[in-house]
Amino acid sequence: MKLEQLLEGVPFTLVQGSLDTEVQDIIYDSRKAAPGRLFVCIVGTQRDSHDYAAQCVADGVTALVVQHDIDLSTVPGAAVLKVESSRYALALMSGNLFGNPSRRMTMIGVTGTKGKTTTTHMIKSVLEAAGRKVGMIGTNGIYFLGHHQETANTTPESYELQKTFREFLDAGCDTALMEVSSQGLMMDRVAGIHYDIGVFTNLSPDHIGPDEHADFAEYLFWKRALFRRCRVGVFNNDDPHVGKIMQGLSCRAVTYGIGCPADVRADADFALTRAGGRLGAAFTVDGARYAVGMPGAFSVYNALAALTAARVLGAGEDAIHAGLAGAVVCGRVEPVPLDAPFTVVIDYAHNEAAAECLLRTLRAYRPTRLVAVFGCGGARSRLRRFGMGSVCARLADFCIITEDNSRGEPVEHILADIRAGLRLGNPATPFAEIPDRRQAIYYALDHAQPGDIIAILGKGHETTIERGGIKEPFVEREIVEEYWGR
Repeated sequence: MKLEQLLEGVPFTLVQGSLDTEVQDIIYDSRKAAPGRLFVCIVGTQRDSHDYAAQCVADGVTALVVQHDIDLSTVPGAAVLKVESSRYALALMSGNLFGNPSRRMTMIGVTGTKGKTTTTHMIKSVLEAAGRKVGMIGTNGIYFLGHHQETANTTPESYELQKTFREFLDAGCDTALMEVSSQGLMMDRVAGIHYDIGVFTNLSPDHIGPDEHADFAEYLFWKRALFRRCRVGVFNNDDPHVGKIMQGLSCRAVTYGIGCPADVRADADFALTRAGGRLGAAFTVDGARYAVGMPGAFSVYNALAALTAARVLGAGEDAIHAGLAGAVVCGRVEPVPLDAPFTVVIDYAHNEAAAECLLRTLRAYRPTRLVAVFGCGGARSRLRRFGMGSVCARLADFCIITEDNSRGEPVEHILADIRAGLRLGNPATPFAEIPDRRQAIYYALDHAQPGDIIAILGKGHETTIERGGIKEPFVEREIVEEYWGR
């Protein structure tokens, strides 16, 4: 592709070279430099890749996109283009490189603090029951037509995102469904994408700190940014922040909820179900009864979001019923089927808000004891550790604190912060401290009582555990099944 074609829609200044330059591919990682490639220089939080421009040209790169001035004498022969935002340029150029595949599919984006993954899985299940071919991108990875790939981020970098859309389209998908994180919006990973439907689940403080968002106001600003680029917005009208999310938007708004008036409103008398170790819920909308195999009020809200989005797209009631009943989400209140008198669920809850929501939901099922097995990740905010410890001490009957992805941080430092959180929450709550996570899970199973619910928190769908920078295989569902069935 000619450089001029690649830059369609991108505001730029040609600093050096020709727009007739041929480009074979786009890179933003200097280690992938090769002849015929265009290198996008990005100012990151840890390093500035403009520093690698000269080496990339020496390795054969034929064009550079820069955000600030560089020494042109170090990049002879390369076309150099200056833009206001190299991340924004990367997104639009990536779309052009892959033929802007998102314009040829129905696009659905889901954002919010909690519920994004479950809601996208529910929407996928319903739309597939309605006959659509759906590609999905999110925290649990990339799924399309029987394929599954891992992802590094909830919302991948724009180049990988556009490449994935191309794969969806080439495979025959007519719909692309994705989780849209506030970071993905702020970092222009979804720039140039217009969504047919945007879904808002809820909002609470999260991702606030170094290298994330400066404060809650900034976090809210970027969450609502999705709805400036969609045709229809589907909003949880019960969320206290929904007014600010919807303020000044031009998209068509469709609301759902339980407590407040809404376009799609469930009756307040939803039921909690527990059978064969599986926790679920049932609710009524317009006289029709729906069931989901996931527990609690938050599952009802996620199901309402999926139901509302499906109705906007014209899905039939049979597909909605079947899709909601059959939806399963790996690592999101995932039941582990055991021949046991107690229930084990695995969930990704790894911050205070998510843990509180989950534990309150599980307590509503009136377990003999609610047992929380959890840790906190290393090289992350210490406030999260205090918060997790505090909420688990307040809402669980017994806590087992252990490792999570400790990364390069000593586990004992993390556990000390969690212990401090336990004392803040409820110093009377009994707990055990077992640094090895596998042994902590074994301990929970060995000491389970009839009627208990054991909630293993923090890792959910993840298939590895990271210690000292090394990732090792670790699939909690398999660990529970193998140990109990030994």
